[in-house]
Parts: sequence; C-alpha cells; structure tokens
Amino acid sequence: MSMNFKRKLPIPQDIKQMYPLTDALAAVKASKDAEIKGIFEGTNNKLLLVIGPCSADSEAPVLDYVGRLAKLQEQVKDKILIVPRVYTNKPRTVGDGYKGMLHQPDPNIAPDMLKGIISIRSLHIKVLEETGLSTADEMLYPENHRYLSDLLSYVAVGARSVENQQHRLVASGLDIPCGMKNPTSGDISVMLNSITAAQHSHTFLYRGWEVVSEGNPYAHAILRGYVNKHGQSLPNYHYEDLEHLYEEYAKRDLKLPAVVVDTNHANSGKKWAEQVRIAKEILHSCRHSEHIRGLVKGLMIESYIEDGAQKIGDGYYGKSITDPCLGWDKTERLILDMADQL
Repeated sequence: MSMNFKRKLPIPQDIKQMYPLTDALAAVKASKDAEIKGIFEGTNNKLLLVIGPCSADSEAPVLDYVGRLAKLQEQVKDKILIVPRVYTNKPRTVGDGYKGMLHQPDPNIAPDMLKGIISIRSLHIKVLEETGLSTADEMLYPENHRYLSDLLSYVAVGARSVENQQHRLVASGLDIPCGMKNPTSGDISVMLNSITAAQHSHTFLYRGWEVVSEGNPYAHAILRGYVNKHGQSLPNYHYEDLEHLYEEYAKRDLKLPAVVVDTNHANSGKKWAEQVRIAKEILHSCRHSEHIRGLVKGLMIESYIEDGAQKIGDGYYGKSITDPCLGWDKTERLILDMADQL
C-alpha cells in the first residue's frame, strides 16, 4: 500500500473529553436544535438562514463575523433564524488545494490533522459560547462527523457526495436536519433518492462498529444549481424549478418535504453579488405559490466580512480564500430587507 501511516489520531470520544461541551452550552444548543426542527416540522414559520464563509479559514475573522450575525439576529429574530455556516472541510474539484481547517488550521502552514481536529472543535465551541448561535458544517468526511456531532445543529451533504452510500447511511443516523444537495449534473431524482435513503433505517459499518440507524425525518433537499455537459453553470432556484420539486416530492412517500435554496455555487455561477437578487426572487416566488411557500424552509448564502475572494497569502482580513462571498455591508442590508419582505 503506497500510503505512509504517519500517526494514530485520538478517536472522537477522546477529543470530546479533552475539549468538552459544557452542560450550559449543551442546553443552548438543544434549544436551537428544537427551534430549527420546528421550521422543518412546520410549527415555526421563521425562515432558516444558513449563512457564512465558503470556508472557515481562520478563527479570529470567523468569530468576528459570527458576532456580527448574532447582533443582527436580535433585530430579525421574529422572522429569521440564523445558523452560521462554519465550514471546516473544503471539497476540491480536482483534489488539490486548501482543504479547510481540518487539514490546515493555518492555511499558510503544512497540513496537521491533529491540530486541525482540535482547531475545528474549538472554533465551533467558541461560536456557541460567544454568540449563542449553534452552527452548520458540511459532512464531507462521514467518518469524521463524530468529532463535531455534539456541536452541530445543521449538516449539509455536498453535490459530489450525495450519491455516496456512506454519506447517505450516516445521514440516516443523525438527529438534526441534514440537507442533501442536488448533484452537479442537476438530476433531481438523485437528490430525492438520497433523501429517501437518509430517512430510512439501515444497518451498516461505521468506525469499526456495526450500527443501526433510526432514519432521519429531517433529511431534505438543497438546490444549488448544476453544470451542463458543456461545463456551463445553470440555476435551479426559479419559480418553475421550485414548483417542479414540489411535484416530485408529492410523488414520493417522504417525511417533512422541504428545500433550502443555495444562492451561490451554480445558482449564481459563482457571481457572489447575484446572491442578493436570487434570495429576493425566491421570497417573491414564495409569495406567489402556497406550494412553494410551504416547501421552502430556508436559504443558504455565502457571506464573509469582505466582498469577493483572495489568494492564500494575500493577507486580507475576513476575505474568502476559496469561493468569493458577499461582504458584510451587503449581507446586513440583505438580511434586513428579507425580514421586511417576510
């Protein structure tokens, strides 16, 4: 085998004991979990807003950014429930490049997985501790989810992972909302099959254990746009797309039909400023269709302190080193405008 086994890393249980979640913070998180689940159950009419940087690349600006979100949450608390996007794993299309804080807690220094595991757990705890907001992360590596399983209130399975059996099975064992993105091809049936799998019970192998999952009724759709055979980005957030998803859901025996719409990625063609227009169009569609209003539970927006993106080493504070994001001033204006529209 052409791999160098560098060192044995602590198992999730050991890391959790070293960096524990206090009873007080666990209670705060449980309260947020219940509120978020209420949105998917239809007992809470707030709009879920999963928002934050494309990748959480450094602790100080992420905490600064989420602190601003927490203040804004107070202003819109009757209409919108904010869940900070603290994405500590970054999928790479060709495999190369910065893979997130899990791999590189400092993007300018070589990968260190032990420091990475500690850094991402510490960051999620600090967000909860300092702001009272519980977090979302992408389940890029299902076997690593346990390092954060007591901290997250929302999980997403990405477009390149959604067809993977292990992602589907692990999602079926989660007790929090799990968004399944449409694949990069845009095939809605693949996403719905993934949701079906995640909502069912399974017996499978996980981290050396034979486990039995109960099924996750909160597994739901995320529309993120798609890429055609020519490599061109195409959207799937329009009124007709949302009506079509409603019709496809109706054909299946699925619990709690729901969609969270990702306003960036292929939906915006990675034109980050378009997220403002896209978010408002989705709310407009909700006002014109009871089907869509009942189906759309939230939005996912990529936002940071500064507009756009930079290369690693450029040194701009609070500016994405991966996909370009909406800056804070535009983000604040958008969230206030959305609250007015709801």
